[in-house]
Amino acid sequence: MTLTFDQAAYSILLSEVAPKVIETEEEYDRALAVAERLTFCKNRTPEEQALHKLIVTLIEVYEAQNYPMDESAPHEVLQHIMEASDTRQADLVGIIGSSGVVSEVVNGKRSISKAQAKALADYFKVTPSLFI
Repeated sequence: MTLTFDQAAYSILLSEVAPKVIETEEEYDRALAVAERLTFCKNRTPEEQALHKLIVTLIEVYEAQNYPMDESAPHEVLQHIMEASDTRQADLVGIIGSSGVVSEVVNGKRSISKAQAKALADYFKVTPSLFI
């Protein structure tokens, strides 16, 4: 069952949130709060999904301009996220492959495929681009 996009409902959401290019820390904090609320919203409507994608894009642009990071290898990003979330390698078995595959990916001996990046992104609720 595909839900149809309701332009009127989306317009109402847009008017409530009033998203715009983020230029200050206050606007950044506000956008983060909206993104977090939408991220953990159960059964998001197509309109909420569209708004979430827009807000996350605005946040990513602001962060890239204001918090540039040194490029990290995808497996280093994965290691950091795992450590921050108390995730063990065993927790990823079945999500990105067997225990051997998980070990190779986490230790940088095997690159992360697009399918694995998507699975990791879904698991950790982050963008797949972190792992590519």
